[in-house]
Amino acid sequence: MTSTLRPETTAGAVKRPGRWLALSVLVLAVLLVAVDATVLGLATPYISEDLAPTGTQLLWIGDVYSFVIAGLLVSMGSLGDRVGRKRILLCGATAFGLISVLNAYAHTPEVLILARALLGVAGATLMPATLALIRNLFHDPRERSLAIGIWGATASAGTAVGPVLGGFLLEHFWWGSVFLINLPVMAVLVAVGVKLLPESRTPAAGPWDLTSVVLSLVGMVGVVYAVKETASHGFAPSALAVGLLGAGALYGFVRRQLTLPVPLLDMRLFRHRGFSGAVLADLLTVLGLSGLVFFLSQYLQLVQGRRPFEAGLAELPAAIGAVAAGLVAGRAARRHSVRSVVA
Repeated sequence: MTSTLRPETTAGAVKRPGRWLALSVLVLAVLLVAVDATVLGLATPYISEDLAPTGTQLLWIGDVYSFVIAGLLVSMGSLGDRVGRKRILLCGATAFGLISVLNAYAHTPEVLILARALLGVAGATLMPATLALIRNLFHDPRERSLAIGIWGATASAGTAVGPVLGGFLLEHFWWGSVFLINLPVMAVLVAVGVKLLPESRTPAAGPWDLTSVVLSLVGMVGVVYAVKETASHGFAPSALAVGLLGAGALYGFVRRQLTLPVPLLDMRLFRHRGFSGAVLADLLTVLGLSGLVFFLSQYLQLVQGRRPFEAGLAELPAAIGAVAAGLVAGRAARRHSVRSVVA
């Protein structure tokens, strides 16, 4: 009788019951984070007409969400290690839904920028928590590889769903409706996640270094703000000062991580060529894709005169290719070298 109550095992790896259903909850979270990164692209002309933002404000509206996620991703992952990954995932999902309402009903460019930034803070709690929980749910290496592949493919699917869903909503409702779709999805995520997801945290993880969090965020925001201002208005002393402040904060962040006994980000990882090369390849890919999504969505509507939904469908084939490649990349990397697959 005792043996029948034990979890199923394969090659010594414990298989948690209900793990695949729990995975569906986790990929639901990452799907929405990815959707919100691209869904606003088609709404840009409508926001320009309604809120009349400046060119710089329009860039911030489009970028600040992903930007804040990037600045806080490591910090929120470290916080989840300490307070519990399930807890931070469910709190982040609840905040994501509530802040989406603020985004939908923003009445000025400044309010929308602030709301998008807050949405990025909530989104930053979701991405690392989902990956960490996947590692805790799937102990079998093959199952874990498949689960992470599904996670990555779902993120790519979110970039595909975003323009299509946004285009459909924009043809029938006002631009704020692209944010309200988050509410029912997050409600389902929280209701199901409370019952299915296991809690996990890192034992003896050490204190959460708030100074490192501030340095990383100030550094990222400062450098990108300087780039945006210089691109929009040319060289100016104020932009230079903010850029130097950001660069100094990033330098301080790196120095601090090298001295902390439990850093938020272990900078020594970058001494390994494989790790550094992978990060660089990912960075260049994201830069290319982000620029493509931002300009292509506007080109299809403003230059070619396509309707929003038609423009979203025009972007779909490339995203489908990304999803398919994400699903087969893990198997290809096991059969061949990771280096060749990335290349």
